[in-house]
Amino acid sequence: MNYIGAHVSISGGVHNAPANAAAIGASGFALFTKNQRQWHAKPLTDEGIRQFRDAMSEHGFKPEQTLPHDSYLINLGHPEEEKREKSLKAFIDELRRCHALGLPMLNFHPGSHLRKISEETCLDLIAESLNRALEVTEGVTCVLENTAGQGSNVGYRFEHLGHIIDKVEDKSRVGVCIDTCHAYASGYDISDQENYDRTMADFDEIVGFKFLRGMHLNDCKSEFGSRVDRHHSLGKGTLGLEAFRCIVNDDRIDGIPMVLETIDQDLWPEEIELLKGMAK
Repeated sequence: MNYIGAHVSISGGVHNAPANAAAIGASGFALFTKNQRQWHAKPLTDEGIRQFRDAMSEHGFKPEQTLPHDSYLINLGHPEEEKREKSLKAFIDELRRCHALGLPMLNFHPGSHLRKISEETCLDLIAESLNRALEVTEGVTCVLENTAGQGSNVGYRFEHLGHIIDKVEDKSRVGVCIDTCHAYASGYDISDQENYDRTMADFDEIVGFKFLRGMHLNDCKSEFGSRVDRHHSLGKGTLGLEAFRCIVNDDRIDGIPMVLETIDQDLWPEEIELLKGMAK
C-alpha cells in the first residue's frame, strides 16, 4: 500500500499538518518542520511535540506515512567551506527536529556546485556532509531527491544519487525520493509504460529499489529534457497522466509516501482520488 497525499501547510504550528492532510483525503503527506526559507527556527517545545504526536494519532497517520522536507537554503555540497558548514549545521538541526517528532525520514535536495567546483567534487562533499550528519544524529533516514538539473544543481542523473550513496558509510540511513517532474525535465522519459519500464530498470541497476523511500508526483510545465524545474497539475503538463498510472501499479513501489507538490492546492483532493482510482 502506498500513502498518497500532498505537501501540506504547517501554518499555525507543525501540529496542524496532520489535520490539513486529513482534510484533503490524504493517506500520507509531506511537511516542513520549520520555515523552509529561514536558517533558524525556535526549538520545538515538549508541548508542540505532544500536540503533533496527538494529531498524528487522532487522524490515523503513522510516522512512515510522512516525508518531511528540509529547508531550501541548505546546500551540503557548497563549494565554500564556511557556507557548507552553515548548511551542515542546519541539516543536523532538521534531522534532530524530525527525530523529536518521531518522524523517520528527511527529504532533501542534494546540493549545487555553483559553477565553482566540478560535479564530482560537489557529490563527494555532499556524501562527506551526510557522513558527518549521520555520526551525530540517530533514527532518521536522509532521503536524496533527484533534481531537474536546473542551474548548477546536481542530482539530475541516477548516477549522481548512486555516487553519493556509494560514499555514505551507514547505508541503512540513506534513501532516495523520485520526483516525476524532475525526472522528466532532466531527460528520463516515464510518459508511457515502455519508457517507464526502461527508466525504472535503469534506476534499479544504478541506485536500486531498496533505496526508494518516497515519490513526489508532479506533472511538468517544462519540456522533456529541458532541465527546467516547473511543476504542473496532474494531466495538465507535458508529462501526462499515463506516467502516474504506471507508478501506482508498480508492485516494486510499496509502502512509501507519494506526495503531490502540484501547483493548484484546490485540486489536491481531486488529484488524490484520481491517483487512488488508477490503482488496479
